[in-house]
Amino acid sequence: MLQRIWLIFILSAFLATLWQVFFNHHLGSFAEVMQAIYAMSKLSVEIAIGLIGLLAFWMGIFQVAERSGLIGKLSLVLEPLLCRLMPEIPRGHPAIGSITMNMSANVLGLDNAATPFGIKAMQDMQSLSADKGRLSDAQILFLVLNTSSVTLFPIAVFLYRAEQGAVTPTDVFIPILLATSASTMVGLVVTCWVQKVNLFNRITFIYLAAIISLLAAVLLYFSHLTAQQMSLQSSLIANSLLLSFIALVLALGAYKKLNCYELFVEGAKKGFDLAISLIPYLIAMLFAIGMLRASGLMDIIMTAIASSVNYLGFDSRFVDGIPNALMKPLSGSGARALMIETMQHHGADSFAGRLASVLQGSTETTFYILAVYLGAVGIKYSRYAVACCLAADFAGITCAIAVTYWFFG
Repeated sequence: MLQRIWLIFILSAFLATLWQVFFNHHLGSFAEVMQAIYAMSKLSVEIAIGLIGLLAFWMGIFQVAERSGLIGKLSLVLEPLLCRLMPEIPRGHPAIGSITMNMSANVLGLDNAATPFGIKAMQDMQSLSADKGRLSDAQILFLVLNTSSVTLFPIAVFLYRAEQGAVTPTDVFIPILLATSASTMVGLVVTCWVQKVNLFNRITFIYLAAIISLLAAVLLYFSHLTAQQMSLQSSLIANSLLLSFIALVLALGAYKKLNCYELFVEGAKKGFDLAISLIPYLIAMLFAIGMLRASGLMDIIMTAIASSVNYLGFDSRFVDGIPNALMKPLSGSGARALMIETMQHHGADSFAGRLASVLQGSTETTFYILAVYLGAVGIKYSRYAVACCLAADFAGITCAIAVTYWFFG
């Protein structure tokens, strides 16, 4: 599936470039697309180099945490749920601990920590797979949860809104949480349906009820805070938890008389090698995305959608947010730039500005995550992972549009 989508991206961009040259007489299109390819290739290496330090640090900390037994203890919290959602992972397996750490970091909005934990989780699950060349069911569900994961603190969106002059930058907080929750739930349900996993059992119901209750409590508390207050409190909570975890790992390792320094260096070496191995996979995906953007295909799709909506007589205000919705699964930086441009053009408190903000927080950068995580374990056959991830993205985008009409329409 991923190979087909990759080829569709490239060939579609090429055809769009031909259209620009021969029908729109934009003779510079070939040069612009080639420039985008060069830029994305350079960006891929820069991303991998930027990941070296982060991966080396967190893989080093994770090595100490694993050997000290701390990860095993933390994994007990989610083990009953994960063993039902991912039955091929046995109880007590290291994968449960790394999945737990990844999901916790994602919920807190700690992307820098979530990626190394996610890569470690993919590697741990890969050790259980009989076919090393294709994704297992557990890996697919994990990828879906990552590309649609609920983030309780979308602070970057609030700060961009404040910079663009929004009267109440946090007024999109509840819509964002509703949209990203819908994305996660649909992704979970669709993937479990494909994998024939039973969601209607007592343990799963208890966990889901607890998660929904926690989300409701967070909504109730943070919905009354200003952007500045939310930024301060969420930053305090997230960073204090992260720093406390690092201190706890090293203190427990010292208590158990482990050589924490040697273990850290051993894990850091693995992180360094892993970051370098990601470069080919990043280049393959990012240059295809760069071609899509530079060829003008995104503009063609948006124009077609707007014309169709107007022809059918529906409210077409949501079309102004469609570029952001289409870009988010492809490029996080591109979607962020489109969100800012939409707020500058229409106003931060306009319907379009708020919709772009909600869309930005509703899903993750699907194809970037797929490129990094599949590259980390050297898998080329993604099975139905892309379809399930895109189903979650579609649910998040649809819900984002609906709740924006509900709250601000």
